[in-house]
Amino acid sequence: VQLQASGGGLVQAGGSLRLSCTASGRSFKSIGWFRQAPGREREFVAAINWSGGSTYYADSVKDRFTISRDNAKNTMELQMNSLKPEDTAVYYCAADSFVDAKFWDSWGGDFDNWGQGTLVTVSS
Repeated sequence: VQLQASGGGLVQAGGSLRLSCTASGRSFKSIGWFRQAPGREREFVAAINWSGGSTYYADSVKDRFTISRDNAKNTMELQMNSLKPEDTAVYYCAADSFVDAKFWDSWGGDFDNWGQGTLVTVSS
């Protein structure tokens, strides 16, 4: 699976951004986002099961971010509202053929596929 992420940019606190991830190649079970801020470890943001559509979020983004997918277009999106400076990070799209989205936050292994990162900068 090849993943192409887009949509990052600079926004003021309280603003919104939408990230997109387009997938090509073989099918997969789940797809989602991680992020990594400078000097910090990578952290889970949100994930969605491709066929069933169940969604899961990190507590830090719950009620502000919404993940969705369009099966016909093979695209997944992350709508980010009420952005905060602490949301500043490089966001990475990932997909996996085995791991259910429910377990992304606790999964100790790596994921099958990663896209290139897209930078989100939230100014205060």
